[in-house]
Amino acid sequence: MSEQVHNRLSVVRAERKVSRQALAEAVGVHYQTIGYIERGQYNPSLDLALKVARFFELPVEALFSLEPFQPLTAEVYGRKQ
Repeated sequence: MSEQVHNRLSVVRAERKVSRQALAEAVGVHYQTIGYIERGQYNPSLDLALKVARFFELPVEALFSLEPFQPLTAEVYGRKQ
């Protein structure tokens, strides 16, 4: 069984005001696939993860990780929870 891939996709989408539908169309998947990824119900392929990162002009590791992400407040303000 494969490991869960953690992501910040919903946070980045909200910050950039991008809908699931718009992101899905840009990377060539169904909008429900974006929801499955955001909820951790589906691990994106490497190809899809790279397309999403390219769309947002971010390094792939800013969006996806094998380890859970720290809350953004912890990273921005140095607070650990």
